[in-house]
Amino acid sequence: MLAEIASTPVTTRPEPSRRFSVAPMMDWTDRHCRYFHRLLSQHALLYTEMVTTGALLHGDAQRFLRHDATEHPLALQLGGSVPAELAAAARLGEQAGYDEINLNVGCPSDRVQNNLIGACLMAYPERVADSVKAMRDAVAIPVTVKHRIGISGRDSYDALRDFVGQVADAGCRSFTVHARIAILEGLSPKQNREIPPLRYDVAAQLVQDFPELEFILNGGIKTLETCREQLEVFDGVMLGREAYQNPYLLAEVDAALYGSDRPPLTRHEVMLQLRPYVEAHLRQGGVIHHVTRHVLGLAQGFPGARRFRQLLSTDLHRSPEPLRLYDEATELLRGH
Repeated sequence: MLAEIASTPVTTRPEPSRRFSVAPMMDWTDRHCRYFHRLLSQHALLYTEMVTTGALLHGDAQRFLRHDATEHPLALQLGGSVPAELAAAARLGEQAGYDEINLNVGCPSDRVQNNLIGACLMAYPERVADSVKAMRDAVAIPVTVKHRIGISGRDSYDALRDFVGQVADAGCRSFTVHARIAILEGLSPKQNREIPPLRYDVAAQLVQDFPELEFILNGGIKTLETCREQLEVFDGVMLGREAYQNPYLLAEVDAALYGSDRPPLTRHEVMLQLRPYVEAHLRQGGVIHHVTRHVLGLAQGFPGARRFRQLLSTDLHRSPEPLRLYDEATELLRGH
């Protein structure tokens, strides 16, 4: 597999806009979630869950890389720290049609730390730089990095600036900055998304110090108004949990941030347009909950919202007619 990496190929695909993106989230941003999100926004850049190099090179690569053509623009996030393996995995991603390869240097979980994946790599900027160079030599699509502003024991701005500088010297032009440090001992991944304070000022200093690079802000953003404010400073914004838990926010993105005059779909229209995808998934032997678990946040704050969520979670598991319940839930959104 590694021997197949050749000289840099040529691509005519345009570089994706990173003005607004939905963060890669483990167990959340799978292909069903991304298909649903694309119905809401034509322009948002979508990311896969993190996929390790081992899963791609020694597992069922097709299962991990599978996606629908409508998901583009679409980025593949990789987890790994061996340059040759990352290069081989990046090549597989490019061949599968992805528009960008992103390296995870932000995940703080113990499991990935033990494999030298994620946020712990901020302590090894040379290794990250070598990995970026290897991937850039292997593919023609952009190679980007998502990272924290620091890690416990290495949280000074000088260390952050050195990290970005070394990785930029290897050819990375776009950095997505989760504006919290990662505490690698004693906190769960969930706690690491909440307890370390947000420091947008630190991320903004990178914009000042590296004006030639692209910086995307991630962490704690909940509204499109905040997105617009931060776009005065940063080149792009990335939403994670808010985009997942309140997905209808994405329906406003194209008009608010991209100037689109296309009317957004109503919640009811989204469910109607998603139905053929659900039917196809069932015909292929899939379970309807694989898709519907991602749409539960579509109903919030109006009569019938609670019943909508109940139908597509608790009731769905017990029903021999899941599509009938899907249609019943869809009707609850009529007019919304």
